Amino acid sequence: MASCRAYNLRVLVAVVCGLLTAVFLGLSSWIITVRIKAEKTDPPPSAPTDFCKNGGAWENGKCICTEEWKGLRCTIPNFCENSTYENLTFGRITVGKYGPSLQTCGENTKNAGNPVATRMCSQSPYGEIQLQTVTIGNCDETLQQLEIQINSTTAFINISKEAQILTYNANKLTAEDITSATKVVGQIFDSPEGAEQDQAKKIAVTTVSQLLDASEDVFQKAAADNNDTFTRLIEQMESYSLTLDNERVLEPNIAIQSVNITSENIEGSTGVLFSVLKGTSSSFASGSTSIERNVSSLNPSEQTELQILLNTTRKNTTACGFVVYQNNKLFQSKRFIAKSNFSQKIISSTTGKKQNQTASVEMVFSPKYNPGEFRLHSYACAYWDILKKDWDTYGCHKVRDTGGFLRCRCNHTTNFAVLMTFQKDVQYPDSLDKLSQVGCALSITGLVLTIIFQIATRKVRKTSVTWVLVSLCTSMLIFNLLFVFGIENSNKNLNTNDSMNADPDNNTIPPEDTVHIPNHSCTVTAAFLHYFLLVTFTWNGLSATQLYFLLIRTMKPLPPHFILFISLIGWGVPALIVSMTVGIIYSQNRNSPSWELRYRQEEICWLAIPEGSFITSPFFWSFLVPVTIILISNVAIFIIITVKVLWKNNQNLTSTKKVSSLKKILSTLSIAVIFGITWILAYIMLANNDVSRNVSSYIFCLFNTTQGFQIFILYTIRTKIFQSEASKVLKSLSSSAGRVKSLPSVTGLRLRVRMYNMLRTFPALSERFRLLEPSVTTEETLIFESDQANSST
Repeated sequence: MASCRAYNLRVLVAVVCGLLTAVFLGLSSWIITVRIKAEKTDPPPSAPTDFCKNGGAWENGKCICTEEWKGLRCTIPNFCENSTYENLTFGRITVGKYGPSLQTCGENTKNAGNPVATRMCSQSPYGEIQLQTVTIGNCDETLQQLEIQINSTTAFINISKEAQILTYNANKLTAEDITSATKVVGQIFDSPEGAEQDQAKKIAVTTVSQLLDASEDVFQKAAADNNDTFTRLIEQMESYSLTLDNERVLEPNIAIQSVNITSENIEGSTGVLFSVLKGTSSSFASGSTSIERNVSSLNPSEQTELQILLNTTRKNTTACGFVVYQNNKLFQSKRFIAKSNFSQKIISSTTGKKQNQTASVEMVFSPKYNPGEFRLHSYACAYWDILKKDWDTYGCHKVRDTGGFLRCRCNHTTNFAVLMTFQKDVQYPDSLDKLSQVGCALSITGLVLTIIFQIATRKVRKTSVTWVLVSLCTSMLIFNLLFVFGIENSNKNLNTNDSMNADPDNNTIPPEDTVHIPNHSCTVTAAFLHYFLLVTFTWNGLSATQLYFLLIRTMKPLPPHFILFISLIGWGVPALIVSMTVGIIYSQNRNSPSWELRYRQEEICWLAIPEGSFITSPFFWSFLVPVTIILISNVAIFIIITVKVLWKNNQNLTSTKKVSSLKKILSTLSIAVIFGITWILAYIMLANNDVSRNVSSYIFCLFNTTQGFQIFILYTIRTKIFQSEASKVLKSLSSSAGRVKSLPSVTGLRLRVRMYNMLRTFPALSERFRLLEPSVTTEETLIFESDQANSST
């Protein structure tokens, strides 16, 4: 009957451990999957969530509407409703844009998947929204074919319409498509004046606007193959801006406007002020630009995003032209690399080619960015050098401005830009909380004492566990020291005041649009934290493996050179993982000044966890994956040892030596701590739920910051050697205080018994598991032999 109960108890323990393991693995897999698939969520708005309608977002004190809506609360339609034309159907089309037909080219055509036709939705001068005529394309025609045809035809309007249709879906454009389309529209802009040619040129502006929606990588490849086509197009756009005769052309990514000035307007010098206002969307729309003549100075307002004042001195009639590009994709620079999607508008100002004519320009820029995430670090006033095909600062300088604008002045006309650099507004965490400080302090103290005790009593105990335990404690000790004294980034103490106007004479072009304050010591600390935490987990796994050999495979000796083999694994494999991770990241980003942030975080000196692709992060492959493998193997060994050793009823032991169920439970929890099983709480911290993450954080901190102190209790305080020495120290202290004289002669014995009984209340392992004391390890065998001898007599 007793054996049946023991068997049932073992089965129950195995089932419970198996269920807990299954729940742990399932929960971990679910959390990781959710984290991988989760998209970046927008920050909570500062305005009521129901204030901005129809998908509008509250930013910088107003609603930023989608392109299909406008108004204070994004409630005014800015689109044409669904429509049909013959057998073609069109969906909703935003004002100022071409909309595709729902019918697409067949699979057997060259333009498979592209729309058969497009239709424009425009707005009349009186504010009426209306649909334009339908443009039907050729499904078997490509941009490369149009590039050939444009040289042998004068039907520019048809080719311009066809190019507009072929470039509608910018996501499908290749570098060859970009180059061919640029050459086609360039030929159209070079065509002579005429009603049909003028219409073709306006459509060509639409094509250029659509091209600017293509990815930055495609433009970089196209520029690497033939950058002259972009340069030529930029010059053609400048020339075209002088021919509009006081008109303007607005497309989502391009705004062109010209103004004619006669000599009767004003004598001597004249100023033409061109303004771009902040819109409720990222696209240019009606009312986004304005022209003022005979202006002597800039007059920006809160709604001004860009303003340029063109001053000319002339004797004859002249014209001024302005072109604004929504981004800098046509201006592929080697000196300034744009890696982020900050607003980097380019503006071109030009005048008619007159002799004895001088011109100067003044500009103000008010960049659009999220001040809650980034802050403007510096800027440079630059122009596009056509000959060098790159940015230059000759003739341009910065002007100090106290109104929150970036102000520039140049002594010539061309394409201008304010090349801005932004710095991420990092919210550095506070110092370690009290719970972490106390836990780490206890662990550091306990680990130091454990290491000293294990080394000092090595010859007395004569056990092979010492090297594994000392290695585990050493790695954990170094990790705790690094965590306490090096986890915080020292950049948090730097002065982060905005230095954009600190040195107005410094007009140097920055290398890229994001600035990073390097901190090599933080990177080194992150690498050491990465290494020693991996070492700690590796020795946890090796400790579990060794216990498996000693407790389960008791009749078989350890493999040859076991200590040397596990030492190479424990200290060498983590070093290989860390060095490979740092080497791969550096080789892939060596040309970037901020390559360190691909490996570590800026907030703390720990591995980077990117917001986008979690599965490709160094945290996932070089830390989470190996740790997960170790924890799974430790859980498996933990279940085996728990069932076969801790919860096994040994009938050979006398009744006085049988271990109670409470002590078995405490022993099971002790083994879980030694194996690092409590680190599974870290997987719950990966969840996006704030409540579960906060609760698990406190439990995780409580269990794992004190892990070193728990090892000190289990592997040092519980040993008879330590208890004996501790009682001697207490006796010596009591004697020195003069209190021993008043006590009976049995005080020393009672004190030792009380000390031993108090320490026995800590979680105890079973008789077979007490590997630290060889004399205790063989106690069960001695008892068994004694019982056998008594029964025989």
